[in-house]
Formats: sequence, C-alpha cells, structure tokens
Amino acid sequence: MAYKNPQQKFQGKIKEVVLGEGLKLGGESVLPFYSFDGDTGNTPKVGMEVWDIPPVDWPEGLMNIIKDVADDPAKWAKFYAEKYNPDFITLRFIGANPDTLNRSPEECAEIAKRVAKNVDVPLVIAGCDSNEKNARIFTKVAEVLSNKNYAFLSAVEGNYKEVGAAVGLAYGNLVVAESSVDLNLAKQLNILLTQLGVKPEKMLMNPGVSSVGYGFEYVITTLDRIKLAALEQNDTTLQMPIIMPVSFETWKVKESVASKEDAPEWGDREERGIAMEVSTAVGVLTAGANAVILRHPKSLDVVRGFINEMVN
Repeated sequence: MAYKNPQQKFQGKIKEVVLGEGLKLGGESVLPFYSFDGDTGNTPKVGMEVWDIPPVDWPEGLMNIIKDVADDPAKWAKFYAEKYNPDFITLRFIGANPDTLNRSPEECAEIAKRVAKNVDVPLVIAGCDSNEKNARIFTKVAEVLSNKNYAFLSAVEGNYKEVGAAVGLAYGNLVVAESSVDLNLAKQLNILLTQLGVKPEKMLMNPGVSSVGYGFEYVITTLDRIKLAALEQNDTTLQMPIIMPVSFETWKVKESVASKEDAPEWGDREERGIAMEVSTAVGVLTAGANAVILRHPKSLDVVRGFINEMVN
C-alpha cells in the first residue's frame, strides 16, 4: 500500500492585503512554507530601509554604497529600487525625532511625496521614536499620499485613534497595528482599530520584533501562537498579514555596533550586522512573518534566496 502523506487542514485563513497597487501579502491557509499541507498564499515580501537624513553610524561598506544618494531620500529610494529590486521601500523619518532635526509633519509630507513620485514600488512609512509625533507625521503624510494603499508603521496603543482615523479612514491607506510581543495585546489593538472603523483589509500587524539573542524566543513563540490562533481557531481578529521591521532592531545591538577594535574576536562589524539581520529575518519568516524590512543589500540577497528555496 502506497504511503499517503498526512495533511493538516485548518479552518481559518490569513487575509490577503494589497500594499500599493498590486503587492499582495498574506492569503495563506497553512503554517509558513507548509506547501505540503495546502495553500501557502503569497510569497513573503522583502523591503529595504531608506532614511530622510544621511546616517552617520552605519558600517563603512554600507555607507560607501549609499554615499552619492544618502543626502536625498528620493534619489536613495530610486537607487535602491533600480539596483536591488526590493518588493517595497520603507521610508523612515529619523529626522523628525526631536533629538535630530525635529522635522515638522509638513516637511515629512513633502519628502514622502517626492519619494513616492521617484519610485514604482510601494512605500511603507515609518516614523521616529515619539509615538505622539508619529501620529501627526502620519496624518500629514497620509494626506499627501491619499488612497495609495501604502502602509504606515505603526499605530500603537497610545496613538491608534489618530493614526487609524487619518491613515485608514480619511486617506485610504494601510494601518500597521504594533504591539509588544504578546498575543493578547496584538489582538486587543486589532479589535480597537476595527471598532474605530478600520477594515481588516486595510490592516497589517507588527506584533513586535527583537534581534536574535535578545528575547527572540518570545518573538517566535508569539508568532507561532498568533498563526495557530488565526488558522486553527479561526480567530478573525488575528488574521491580518504580519510585517516586521527587522533592520530597526538588528543594527542597534552590540554585535552590530561594536567596532573591530573594541571586539577583535568578533570579526568584521559589517559582516556581523548582516549575520544578525539575516538570522533574525529567516527566523521570523519561518514563524509567520509575511514581510520583513532589511537594511543591507547583502541581507536582501540572502533572505530572498532563502525564500526562493523554500517556495520552489
């Protein structure tokens, strides 16, 4: 008698959400990459990070790559889009932080408009470290990029009403609900946003991410629990695709920032950062992330290669 491979069927399905004009996220009805069990949905997507100001503490090799475009985010985004072909670009407003240039929401909106005109790929808009200011930034940026279906990273408990109302309701973009590595907190914020009126097809989730070695097991188990609740228990409040800003975390840990002089036994700083970024991205993708944000082009190549190997 021929062996028949058993299949695990689930009641639920992750919603398909469109970023930009046609970049589809989610849509799976099985666990990540479990093509032997059923429909794995859309292939996970990979984006690259662009800042509104030139970075000063990135590794030398990466600084050399962007040295001719780092002072203009529109040129930088176009350079990345044409040279590395990411699925999307993440525009991060580091310059809006009160500790840097303290850019106004109006300035951020003008920058975002220029970047959007300069690239053909969708945008993910990320703010600074101030949730209060992010709400004002997102409102202005969403207004000038209305009905673009761009994602705004993120709405948190402290600003979800303003972000949800402006980004998701008034200006027709996608709201990313960000929580702190806890299934119940993720679920609660999703419920609050839908009660506000944001439709699930206009939402993504960021349930929280850390770099490998920094409480990463909690990130992975949270992703596992979210996916199992969404699929096995058919919990519609957790069936939004997940996007994770991996680069935001991996390039600030000591393994990525310590110089070779300070830690000679660790080897080249840039290679360490790439290793941290790739390891983290692969970990969250295999646990359920539908999209990841990366910083280094080498990381993009490796992670994209991993995804292709897993889906083909």
